[in-house]
Amino acid sequence: MKLIISKSFWQAAALGVLAGMRTASAPVVAGQMLNKHQSQLPKFIKSSGLSLALKTFAIGEFVVDKLPSTPNRIKPAGIAFRCLSGALAGAGIYKASGNNAVTGAIIGSVMAFGSTFGSYFLRKRLVERNHIFDPMMGAVEDALVIGGGIGLVSTA
Repeated sequence: MKLIISKSFWQAAALGVLAGMRTASAPVVAGQMLNKHQSQLPKFIKSSGLSLALKTFAIGEFVVDKLPSTPNRIKPAGIAFRCLSGALAGAGIYKASGNNAVTGAIIGSVMAFGSTFGSYFLRKRLVERNHIFDPMMGAVEDALVIGGGIGLVSTA
């Protein structure tokens, strides 16, 4: 199987990065991208009910991330959910582009895995070195995720 570096490759990779930073972000952004795309995907994927549920979950994740009781994203369950989120988003984008969904899932999942660790250790280091209140750094991370998501939706 030959991997072609295309627009859908970069979209799946970027969705994986978002999933590594915030689990729920990738499905929300992918859903918004797919709503703009004329594809043969099932109607439930484009439904307003699913979109609202995913957005609500994403907003909840932005809040829960700041709580001291929230486990680190690099715990096994956190990694698994982030990789699954990246895989689903990447597969959806690849499928909608007429490409192999498995390839999109692999790209999204691998990028989510890397982004999970990269964003965790970067945030931790910035907080320690600059004596920044961790929830404030989390808010900066939220802004990056939201901005990245808006940018991705605009490319669809």
